[in-house]
Amino acid sequence: MILKPAKNEDLPFIMQIVQDAQIHLALQHIDQWQNGYPNETAILKDIAHRESFVVKSESNEIMGTAMFTTKSEPTYSAIEGSWLTDKNVTYGVIHRMAVSDAHRKEGVAKFIFNKCEEKLKESKILSMRIDTHEDNTEMQGLLHHLGYVYCGVIFLDNADKRLAFEKLIT
Repeated sequence: MILKPAKNEDLPFIMQIVQDAQIHLALQHIDQWQNGYPNETAILKDIAHRESFVVKSESNEIMGTAMFTTKSEPTYSAIEGSWLTDKNVTYGVIHRMAVSDAHRKEGVAKFIFNKCEEKLKESKILSMRIDTHEDNTEMQGLLHHLGYVYCGVIFLDNADKRLAFEKLIT
């Protein structure tokens, strides 16, 4: 597997993976991503900002996707709880992560986290933050497995509640 910046021509494959994830979440009765988000506009914006990434197999098949940035996440400025790091620290953020149905349980999500954490280490950034839906126990389990610590609750711009996690990168 390799993590590469996404290109505009990857959009149809990314959107298929997003659709796979939307169906996967719906089948678990999780209302995350059930309102038309993420959409092509959001993904194209990520690509334009060089924040969209895809995981490709040795045969060049797109297996998964994620948005990764070190820009401050506005919804993380207020938390019911507390982050592990100071509010003024630079941190990494992963959003819009999804894995193709054909590659679930192959370690693609873990690979994305590991590669993004490596990028943070290279940049001497000491923290990664992420949030997830309170019913998304699959993602919560992965976060705990990877050493992320539950820090509290944040609210998205549309007032949706999300569980917030952080990991110190050493």
